[in-house]
Amino acid sequence: MASKSLGVYLRGFFIMSRIGKKAVPIPDAATATVDGRTVTVKGPKGELSAVLVREVLAKMTDNGVLVEPINSSKRARSMWGMSRTIIANLVAGVTDGYTKHLEIKGVGYRAILKGKNLQLALGLSHDVLYPIPDGIEIKCASQTDIEISGIDKQRVGQVAAEIRRYRPPEPYKGKGIRYKDEYVFRKEGKKK
Repeated sequence: MASKSLGVYLRGFFIMSRIGKKAVPIPDAATATVDGRTVTVKGPKGELSAVLVREVLAKMTDNGVLVEPINSSKRARSMWGMSRTIIANLVAGVTDGYTKHLEIKGVGYRAILKGKNLQLALGLSHDVLYPIPDGIEIKCASQTDIEISGIDKQRVGQVAAEIRRYRPPEPYKGKGIRYKDEYVFRKEGKKK
């Protein structure tokens, strides 16, 4: 079936992605270029690019970057909204950046920056040294607060998850590393 502007006909029904049909607006501080399947965005914080899947087509318009599916297959419709969100994340990253906050709970648990490493004391027999990847900035406002920031949303989330994995919060006393607004389900301990 033929694709019609922003919607797709499928077995007589007009299928449309609510997210995918919106163009990604490009702010004045950023510039975007589309070269085939590669979308590159430059902004005040840096430059990011992404290669889109074959099932979608991106093009520049007056309103910003517009993503359309190339046909009415299920995969093309599935990738439509996701591809638009990837481009929106690139724009937000180079203009504002992304930040994740972690907090450490527990007696003697602490985090200290040592050069290009984050040193974590988490009640283990040794201190954990986490090497800070390129493009990621880590700050420790106090010994129990960790702020991870960068322009790539995926990398910021990955670094936060890797740090949290060293000592996830346990349900009895709540000790461990958690996201700032994370709810930790607590269990009642044994009673005598």
